[in-house]
Amino acid sequence: MNASRRITLALFAAPLALAISACSGGAADGEIAEGEALDPIAAPEGGSWLDVVTQTEEYGYVLGNPDAPIKLIEYGSFTCGTCARFTMEGSEPLKQDYVSTGLVSYELRNLDRNGVDTVISAITRCTAPEAFHPLADQVWLNFETVMQGVQSADLGASASLPQEQQWVYVAQESGLLDFFAARGISRDQAASCLSDYDAVLNFSNATNAIANEMGATGTPSFYVNGSKVDGVSWLDLEPILRRAGAREE
Repeated sequence: MNASRRITLALFAAPLALAISACSGGAADGEIAEGEALDPIAAPEGGSWLDVVTQTEEYGYVLGNPDAPIKLIEYGSFTCGTCARFTMEGSEPLKQDYVSTGLVSYELRNLDRNGVDTVISAITRCTAPEAFHPLADQVWLNFETVMQGVQSADLGASASLPQEQQWVYVAQESGLLDFFAARGISRDQAASCLSDYDAVLNFSNATNAIANEMGATGTPSFYVNGSKVDGVSWLDLEPILRRAGAREE
């Protein structure tokens, strides 16, 4: 067995149920500075900040005003139940009440904790940047369904296949090809994005290296204006955004 196949086998060898449960974001690096209440910032030409998406050098996707005074970053794992809970409880109010004002930008970055994360991350990036946030939300909003497909599949068998088939096999057997096909990414399109084994793995390693540099040791990990948030839920995060200035006088 060559080195790349050993890597793939290792990605799927650990029980995924254990990985899903161990996804806490960890403690804060420092306090979030309290700022004055800020006035909303109008979107260009009367549009909506919710339609503005910008890719970053850190491989993230910023939703909203890229020059917002309050910058929120989330490191998320697609197999993390706590990340799914945050999306279910906080995604809508975060976008409608804060990102839409132009005061808060929301950058989502991948932290892949296993091979399933790697596959989902690759597929969600297999289309226009504007689709990344909606597709990520779909995974987390349908977390139980997605994980049922993953848990029922023999993903370790992918290591016996040629490299160009390994990620595609994982997506096929776990039901992910069908899941994304129902959401606008055809099976052929997803399979094409997954066929370059090294490109998919190297990209996952690159995003994880940046997460490491930031000190994101678990998911979700949140940062507001560069400081790590002590909390993993919307109830933890919303008061911090307000304290930073995203509030009315």
